Amino acid sequence: MSFLGVETSLTGRRWIGPDVDIARAAEMMEQQTALPSAVCQVLARRGVPAHEASGFLTPQLKELLPDPRRMKDMEQAAARFLKAVEGRERIAVFADYDVDGGSSAALLLVWLNQVGLNATLYVPDRIDEGYGPNDAAMSALARDHDLIVCVDCGTLSHGPIAAADGADVVVLDHHLGGETLPDCVAVVNPNRQDEDGELGYFCAAGVVFLMLVELRRQMRDKAMGTGPDLMALLDLVALATVADVAPLIEANRALVRQGLKVMAARQRPGLVALADVSRMDSSPSTYHLGFLLGPRVNAGGRIGKADLGARLLATTNPAEAEAIAARLDELNTERRDIENAVRAAALEQAEARGLDAPLVWAAGEGWHPGVVGIVASRLKEAAGRPAIVIGLDGDEGKGSGRSVSGIDLGASIQRTAAEGLLIKGGGHKMAAGLTVARDQLEPAMERLSELLAKQGAGDLGPSDLKLDGMLMPGAATVQLIEQIEQAGPFGAGAPAPRYAFPDLQVRFAKRVGESHLKLSLSDGLSSGIDAICFGAFDTPLGQRLLDHGGARFHFSGRLEINTWGGRQSVQMRLEDAAEA
Repeated sequence: MSFLGVETSLTGRRWIGPDVDIARAAEMMEQQTALPSAVCQVLARRGVPAHEASGFLTPQLKELLPDPRRMKDMEQAAARFLKAVEGRERIAVFADYDVDGGSSAALLLVWLNQVGLNATLYVPDRIDEGYGPNDAAMSALARDHDLIVCVDCGTLSHGPIAAADGADVVVLDHHLGGETLPDCVAVVNPNRQDEDGELGYFCAAGVVFLMLVELRRQMRDKAMGTGPDLMALLDLVALATVADVAPLIEANRALVRQGLKVMAARQRPGLVALADVSRMDSSPSTYHLGFLLGPRVNAGGRIGKADLGARLLATTNPAEAEAIAARLDELNTERRDIENAVRAAALEQAEARGLDAPLVWAAGEGWHPGVVGIVASRLKEAAGRPAIVIGLDGDEGKGSGRSVSGIDLGASIQRTAAEGLLIKGGGHKMAAGLTVARDQLEPAMERLSELLAKQGAGDLGPSDLKLDGMLMPGAATVQLIEQIEQAGPFGAGAPAPRYAFPDLQVRFAKRVGESHLKLSLSDGLSSGIDAICFGAFDTPLGQRLLDHGGARFHFSGRLEINTWGGRQSVQMRLEDAAEA
């Protein structure tokens, strides 16, 4: 049965109210723990029993962090790294060009710098070299280095790793593995096919951090001390975990929670400069990591110099940090302009092809490879289906895909590549990349669509919108949000509660930027509530609410604290609306 009678909202969704059993569990927990009702609702939804509530609200990293040796090859990887440190060997770090790759590289660079070693950073150019190790780069690095550590890449790089003749190679990754592994010292990856998958929620930076934990243990066993302070590195792990959309469950919760505290101390020059150029005026949150800092770190790899993000995160020089942060901010603005142009063309093409297919896709001449992943996300959101966007250049196209919950896009792309319809491809369930020959474009997309249809992608309709309860504007206070945040951090795999606000009138509506909508809503009884709807004009929400004509609506969204000029106020992150 729908909530507030909303069978079809402005975005085509049915609203579903809070589960009766969860509501009952929350009431019982409130009686047993004396915790605020809003906190109990979150805990009950997560399946946390009352006797574990205290531990969940104060997660301890030492209790939640798994033994690094649960991952295959971990001991060998740490031992080889330690051997290089002891022997003052020449070390190179080969990193992916996104936030996870940059953070992973920075973890190693910072750690090595603190023990008096300078490593070589190599980040491939997205356009000229593509994702992951390549033969030329690995061969060149091997001539001048004893050890190459590949972070956030390398699991499928059999040929390039073989080309690193003369150097040892260690891979620290989290992308889906193939049936065989490259021939090297170690491949540490919780998503290897011979792993049980229980630690598959870690991003690459999490894997690197676990390697440093194992390294610390081996140093202690050899009476070498404990090395640099690992807790001080958690700001980098938190940034990567949130920006790479890793689920905020189990150890990731504790890593991010502690990492946010480390970041708030403003000790890392790169993150301080990035926060300042992003105009952050409050304590860091998962929102800041995912939507302010992450996109700027990514901008270098997308349309600028690929190593800018890693260099920013690793530098100890405030002046250098400010210069790189300013450049990344400029690149992020350029990226948005390029993205908007490609998005408009891709959406028009995808709509003409049909948004109800198992796979929604678009391909265009000269579309920048640095924005196709973001545009794929926009198509996925518009259609509620897996989406792929490809930029064509010469005889090839390079593309990126994003999936929806329950549909494994990475596995389907890997299979299509194994069948010879793609030049290469890989990734994980929710995100993947590919390279395709121009003359194989249509057959490859057709085959991918078939594989995704077998997973049920063709049967997907607008997803139901699940709500945690109903509030009136006067009940949405800063104190309530602070109580809710005790159960955080919130993000992928751990969504913040979503509330319905019934029968409100639009007091003020204004378009902000390219596609956002700023609103002031009133129930006629209180001072009302302000709302922001990002991407509103990419959906039916924007124009209908802008042209409200005095109509009343039910609204739904998540609550957040908006800080402006040193003052705090409540703001709703609007997600949907329905005519009352």
